[in-house]
Amino acid sequence: MNGWLVAGLVVAGLIAVVVRRLLGEPLAVSDLLAPAAIFSGIGIWILCDTDDLAAGDIGWVVGGAVLGTALGAVRGTTVRVFAKEGVLWQRYTGRTFLVIVGSLLVMAVFGLLAQKAGMHADARPVQLSIGVGFLGEALVVGRRARTTGIPFAPERSRLR
Repeated sequence: MNGWLVAGLVVAGLIAVVVRRLLGEPLAVSDLLAPAAIFSGIGIWILCDTDDLAAGDIGWVVGGAVLGTALGAVRGTTVRVFAKEGVLWQRYTGRTFLVIVGSLLVMAVFGLLAQKAGMHADARPVQLSIGVGFLGEALVVGRRARTTGIPFAPERSRLR
């Protein structure tokens, strides 16, 4: 698949998720987990398609995934989880965007360190970083949501 096409789809998907969460959206389990699965899947696909990965590259990938998940978990603490119309909703806050900016800076420094250490350039898919960040966020938001005792929003029909 064309790299520009993948990049365009990733940017469009990321914007769609962030805008929906900024405006506030019903908190359905699939909406919580889908971005993590989709972006991580694309990132893993890119890794699997990369030739000449060394053990050091894999070490940096694993370290970056752990760091990205942790930063996503911190972001998850800033997401507002609330009841509306009898079900859970979620909404990004101003603090969420502060954490996003901080996370971008931390991951940029991590990427520079990886590059200086000689990490293969194709072994740092941005999609994987986005996906594990959404995974960390989903774990924290999902746990917070379950403790409220309020039901998750019903799954939306994808046929509409």
